[in-house]
Amino acid sequence: MEGGYGNRGSSFSQSRRGRGRGRGQRFPSNQSKVSSFAERGTPSSSSANRASASVISNTQEDDAQPSSNFVGTCPYMCPERERIQREKLRDLAIFERLHGNPGKSSPALAVKKFCRTISTKYVQASDMRPITVLEDTLNYLLSLLESKEHLFEVVHDFVFDRTRSIRQDITMQNIVNKKAIYMYEGMVKFHVVSHYKLWCSMSDPNTASLHHLNMEQLTKTLASLFNLYEANQNSNHVHENEAEFHSLYVLLHLGSYSQPMGEPLSLWFQRVSTPVLKSKEMCFARRILRSFRLGNYKDFFCTAAAQASYLQFCIMMPYINEVRVLALSCINFGGYKLHPYPLLDLSKLLFIKESDLESFCNHCGLETGTDESGNKLLPTKQTTFSHPKGGFQRYSFLGLQEYER
Repeated sequence: MEGGYGNRGSSFSQSRRGRGRGRGQRFPSNQSKVSSFAERGTPSSSSANRASASVISNTQEDDAQPSSNFVGTCPYMCPERERIQREKLRDLAIFERLHGNPGKSSPALAVKKFCRTISTKYVQASDMRPITVLEDTLNYLLSLLESKEHLFEVVHDFVFDRTRSIRQDITMQNIVNKKAIYMYEGMVKFHVVSHYKLWCSMSDPNTASLHHLNMEQLTKTLASLFNLYEANQNSNHVHENEAEFHSLYVLLHLGSYSQPMGEPLSLWFQRVSTPVLKSKEMCFARRILRSFRLGNYKDFFCTAAAQASYLQFCIMMPYINEVRVLALSCINFGGYKLHPYPLLDLSKLLFIKESDLESFCNHCGLETGTDESGNKLLPTKQTTFSHPKGGFQRYSFLGLQEYER
């Protein structure tokens, strides 16, 4: 089965056409083979033990009790006895049904469900999947995200639950090597892209709930990934994707002074290694966060358009319209009344289509006009400006379309 969670380094660093910078690759990537994991090394036992304890602490709600001597032997994506039981109960997701039959599945379709309370004391080795099977399972799950047959929310709900089960199996077997890192990166990537796609459908109350739950699992999975990086840390080497995934955590602080992992960002920075802290990905994230908080909308948009990867865009998109509102406010109240602002120039500044910008201005209570040549203008000093209530419709960001093709 082909790798669904990226081609290690290349999946997050492909150059963007004509821009000369890195970009994230949409997933699932079908370029790497699972067998290539076999060549990866394993961390020292002391580092592994520390990471195992840290990973477990980030998944305590799952009540997974680890065992250093526990090795799964299940050869399928779902243990046979669970599959048979769920067939009897007709508890099969739409992706697990053989020929659409809600009471029949197969080893090639059924995937182990997440169980909140589980312990190795009551689990047999045949109920736990070894790392190679977990890799294949994750590849299969991520491949479903390309499905056009079902709504994204439906696919997300299934992958969301089954990836939690994968993390649980990894924790219970104390797997903290580089194979686990690549799997966690794939799962973080899933949650990051879901963060963006679910946000695009936030008008639906059910989707808003999914978005909230996805954010919870995103922060937990990121925390576990950081612990795995630490366990496999080498003084002369930084993991190939480590800097970008650390930058995602910084970008999660956009929009407010929230603390996704329960601590100030300044304290978190103190624990980040110097090579990661000085990487271009982290410098980008810190600059974006600084521009956002200082209200420097020009630097925010120029930096984002020139340097952001797809994963970074996915985190930033919910906040881009907030910066656009700030820009409109500054231009409206700071502009010269006798010199309306050309909408074409403003659209280039805010990286938005001119037609979308006109709608955006109207949404903010601003009227637009045209000059004698037919060019659209934004008159300034309008007293009707207001911050839109109830959110925005989805507006474009010029450049993001390249990632979504």
